[in-house]
Amino acid sequence: MPVDKKLVEILCCPKTRVPVKLLTAEIREKANKLIRENAAVYSDGSPLDQELTEGLITQDGKTIYRVDDGIPIMIIEKGIPTDQFKNL
Repeated sequence: MPVDKKLVEILCCPKTRVPVKLLTAEIREKANKLIRENAAVYSDGSPLDQELTEGLITQDGKTIYRVDDGIPIMIIEKGIPTDQFKNL
């Protein structure tokens, strides 16, 4: 179930207040590659243990928030820093 596009228009990062947009397939695949290799972590340092099927990314490209069953998980500690995907 995809996230409602009207909802995406009003959401922003709970930490920085930067607006979010839908995550591209390219970035999602980079993240999923690291998740499969047990090399990706959330902002709080805990490992990501589930691949992304859908996500939101801040417009500045610094943080990803997962979307599970159409529901954005907008929790600061569960943000996914994108700097860990730069070398892929």
